[in-house]
Amino acid sequence: MLGALVFGEVLLMEKTRVGAGQEGCFVDHDVAARLRAKTGRSRSSRALIGTAALALTGLALAGCTANEAFFFDLPEPASAEAPIIQNLWNGSWIAAWAVGIVTWGLMIWAAIAYRRRHANEVPEQTKYNLPLEALYTIVPLIMILGLFWFTARDQSEILTLDNDQQQTVGVVGFRWSWAFNYVDQDAYDVGVPYGEGSPGEPPTLYLPVDEKIRFELNSPDVIHSFWVPSFLFKMDVVPGKTNAFELTPDKIGTYAGKCAELCGVDHARMLFQVKVVERDEFDAKMGELRAKGQTGKLDSDRINSDGQRPEERRL
Repeated sequence: MLGALVFGEVLLMEKTRVGAGQEGCFVDHDVAARLRAKTGRSRSSRALIGTAALALTGLALAGCTANEAFFFDLPEPASAEAPIIQNLWNGSWIAAWAVGIVTWGLMIWAAIAYRRRHANEVPEQTKYNLPLEALYTIVPLIMILGLFWFTARDQSEILTLDNDQQQTVGVVGFRWSWAFNYVDQDAYDVGVPYGEGSPGEPPTLYLPVDEKIRFELNSPDVIHSFWVPSFLFKMDVVPGKTNAFELTPDKIGTYAGKCAELCGVDHARMLFQVKVVERDEFDAKMGELRAKGQTGKLDSDRINSDGQRPEERRL
């Protein structure tokens, strides 16, 4: 009888008393552990939802637009060809965000669902998983090939020279500024490095709105890069080689331009402006340049095509 009483006391001590007042209930340790696990999952879910809500609230309070938050503030297109690049850029980021969200979701889910619940718990040991390994090999390959195809398609369309331009501008990048030959207007303009000279303003390239322009790029010294961010396009200016492209400015305004190739000590001063204006204003500016005696093209010593292969001279 005494042994039975002692055994009963041991069983009673192995119970956990919960409740309040004189009434209560007794719960096994396993039941309590399951309750704690459920409570932990609930808290983790609430924490995840709270973090996501906080991030979205932060974006909203910061005043970020969708373009700023998800597409890193791509400039507003200012040419008829720029939407091609915009669509490629946005589409690439949409695919990247989708992959990122799925990946982050799986990581968080795995961390919560397969977390250690007991101190002495050892997870199942798996040497390999062929379906999973095939998945994370084939899917990235499909994504890379898809991005390559879209990029090659859009690049081919943008770089095609149709030779139906209405104006031709010869751009000369030299250390440390720019010159612009208005070939069809028999006029040119040449700048000085930004910060030098009395005006203290970068050189300005004038373009008529809604007219297709052909740009022919040359350099007499080192490699530069002609870049107007609002055109969503840039091209290298290479000594001994004429690079060319065509585009149609379709929005009146003033746009910043710069050299996008580290070309030397005063690279940061190789700034210029592009003014897209009505045809009347463009003609007036050309007349002003001719009146100053800036007729013809910039001196030929600014452009050197020595060493260029014959087929490269064909634009």
